[in-house]
Amino acid sequence: MIRSNIKKQFSCDKNKLWNLMTDNTKYAWRSDLSKIVVVDKNHFIEYTKHNFPTYFTITSKEKLKKYTFDLENNNLKGKWIGIFKELPNGNIELDFTEEIEVNNFIMKLLAKSYLKSQQKRYLRDLEKELKKS
Repeated sequence: MIRSNIKKQFSCDKNKLWNLMTDNTKYAWRSDLSKIVVVDKNHFIEYTKHNFPTYFTITSKEKLKKYTFDLENNNLKGKWIGIFKELPNGNIELDFTEEIEVNNFIMKLLAKSYLKSQQKRYLRDLEKELKKS
């Protein structure tokens, strides 16, 4: 199992942050995606800019506390855990952990750095979108 964790603090309205991250019908702020198809309240499919699908199943959604899901595509499968923590200074700390298993040896070599770059991009996109309003 390959694991990557990243943490970042945000100074913004906690509800706005939660809604931005959990509303899969609004994804234009994500620079890595061409679209998200919502299948039902617990399943969605993300498509990369090259139309490569990843399938998601939401396993936990506790408002302003925890958001978790399982994910799978042709190259990997795993889980994502997002923890929201209100800090004494009023900021919100996001703590993301992704754990995956990959299907081939070459992917195993690249997976850790790929996960880290994806997490950084997601947080950059999120921060950029939060600053818009």
